[in-house]
Amino acid sequence: MLDHPNMQRIRGEARVSLGRAGLRDLRQAGSAKAMLPRVDTDVPEVVFLNTAGGVTSGDRLDYTLNIGAGARATAGTQTAERAYRATGGPGRIETRITVSRGAHLDWLPQELIAFEGSHLARVTQVDLAADAHFLCVDSVILGRPAHGEIVTTARLDDLRTIRRDGALFHQEHLSLGPETLSDPVALGGVRALATLVLAAPGAGDALSAIRALPSTGGVRQAASAWDGRLVVRLMARDPAPLRRALMSAIVTLRGTPMPRVWQSDV
Repeated sequence: MLDHPNMQRIRGEARVSLGRAGLRDLRQAGSAKAMLPRVDTDVPEVVFLNTAGGVTSGDRLDYTLNIGAGARATAGTQTAERAYRATGGPGRIETRITVSRGAHLDWLPQELIAFEGSHLARVTQVDLAADAHFLCVDSVILGRPAHGEIVTTARLDDLRTIRRDGALFHQEHLSLGPETLSDPVALGGVRALATLVLAAPGAGDALSAIRALPSTGGVRQAASAWDGRLVVRLMARDPAPLRRALMSAIVTLRGTPMPRVWQSDV
């Protein structure tokens, strides 16, 4: 029996700290990078990217974003992250976000595309001050439907935790594997799913506007609000209409256009 060759693994770390006056600190190493492109507003944008182009077994990426008191920012990723076929254990992506008192962050990473046979563990930890405003999105696409790909053996463990003033505020744990993906009842043919969370004082006030959005063909969408948060969930067989519906919901909650990196279609 032939042994698997020792493959080169990626390591990357990018750390950004912003204050009311702008950039405070920027550190990056390996394949993880962070950019602050020029924008037409006074709200800075942070764009994280993985120069390796994707994640597979043994890879590790760490992103850190700190928003200082009273600061405002939008942050996300340059393109969709790709989880490629794994030959061993999982690749890992860990993101840590801190939003200080009176600060405002829209965390809008683009989709994760899970390819057949991939294995990814992803952890996102968010710490909010009592009055911080935080909008975040998480979306997953199973393969590339336009290429006829059917994903049945991928594994994804995706844990997102939001704490407000040190106490657990909101947590979501998405776990997908061959048992789920091969069960016609579990996902019902869905290949794209997304969750949008607004954690802010008065978040529930936006519920009626979200529910009033025109329906997008092929997308199942529902929203609820309670205890200072608003949650929107979307599911579809095709990622393209889901992306359009998701962008419409984000723009409604932001009151401003999407970041420029989101302008391309799936």
